Amino acid sequence: MEQQRVCLVVEDNDDIRGLIAVVLSRAGFEVRAVGTGAEGIAAAADPAISLVTLDLGLPDMDGHVVARAIRALSEAPLLFLSARSEEDDILAGMASGAAAYLTKPFRPTELKELALQLCPAVVEASPASPPPLSAAPVSPLPVSQE
Repeated sequence: MEQQRVCLVVEDNDDIRGLIAVVLSRAGFEVRAVGTGAEGIAAAADPAISLVTLDLGLPDMDGHVVARAIRALSEAPLLFLSARSEEDDILAGMASGAAAYLTKPFRPTELKELALQLCPAVVEASPASPPPLSAAPVSPLPVSQE
């Protein structure tokens, strides 16, 4: 049985937030989406969060500040999604705790593949499954001394 992966989407643009939610839902994630940095920080405190996508251009606070605050609350990988595509922007994002950086506009398949790479599926053992087989201790064979 596959354990449900939970992705927190922090994106202020309704259309992009909706697109990210659809792509990640189809990839097997439960998606929790918010539109501001403050909401993102509050939601990231949930230990069920296994991946965070974060827009850097949020209306209420700088995305790097949000990233550092989330990093203090959660070990979930941070995937930055931003229109900022200069090398300095990418390096600053990585310094803020990003595990990966995807520039907008992005292809949905890129997002899906990166999310699955950062947060692979975890398979739980079914409670009805028999325990794994183990080898019984083996006694050494007697050696004849002729």
